[in-house]
Amino acid sequence: MKVNMARFSPESRGLLLMAAVLAFLPLVLPNGFYFDVVTRIAINAVIAIGLNLLIGYTGQISLGHAGFFGLGAYASAVLTARYGWPSLAALAAATGGVALLALLVARPVLRLKGHYLAMATLGLGVIIMIVLTNESAFTGGPDGMVVPAFSIFGWEISGEKTWYAVCALLLLAITWAALNLVRAPGGRALQAIHGSEIAALAVGIDVTAMKVRVFVLSAAIASVMGSLSAHYVGFITPGIAGFLHSIELVTMVVVGGMASVFGAVVGAVVLTLLPQLLSSFEGWETVVFGAVLMLAMIFLPRGVVPSLRARLSGSAP
Repeated sequence: MKVNMARFSPESRGLLLMAAVLAFLPLVLPNGFYFDVVTRIAINAVIAIGLNLLIGYTGQISLGHAGFFGLGAYASAVLTARYGWPSLAALAAATGGVALLALLVARPVLRLKGHYLAMATLGLGVIIMIVLTNESAFTGGPDGMVVPAFSIFGWEISGEKTWYAVCALLLLAITWAALNLVRAPGGRALQAIHGSEIAALAVGIDVTAMKVRVFVLSAAIASVMGSLSAHYVGFITPGIAGFLHSIELVTMVVVGGMASVFGAVVGAVVLTLLPQLLSSFEGWETVVFGAVLMLAMIFLPRGVVPSLRARLSGSAP
């Protein structure tokens, strides 16, 4: 039976294409290394989607998002390794704790704008990293700590293919949820706040509440992926909560395309895959990496997905 793709919206077609690619990849990936790379891409893509809701759709910058990722990772690691908690319970507790922290800091932090907001979120991320480094009795300090395997009711998630399947399904679910959110009244309210907070207030949008909600949601998504990433890798260090990781996450959003769910996914693909492709440039990979990003932003100023969409439709980039 032939399916008429024209009946589907562009977002639905994009989601179907993503599902097809994710289903096809296990058939062609030759070994565990490639499964590891695409699994890390999926993890980064989920975080980037959540961060894009905050930065791209709402216009609120965050330079400390890796801190929430690190807190989720270490909370799950400590609760399972040192206190014997079940993995699911540890993940839920970590997510709840990070969401509560984000809720507490969101109202005072999100009153700031522009570079003041950027500096405040940067400071939050730095504080989290310092705490994770100094509390060596729990976190292992700079040396890091081993994380036990993730198990669900006695079933242990192990092996590259199994982890790939889990992260791929989670990526599809988060992409679907984000696409529905941005089309819903709440998503349109976020975009209205990005356009003009005064105009949003004038039409009855609770700007503060909406900004707090999307900040907490974005932090919770980062925490969940931090927990899963910790169990997947099996070992963590405080560097996962560092400033450079936060910049990498923001760069994924910017390069892929702000206010574009699929742009966040493409940005995660580019930023995760490019260092692997440039590994042959021994000693120069960072320079080449920076040059590629500069050229991308010069010729695709709105990000990869929005710029390509504009050029294919014949409109100005």
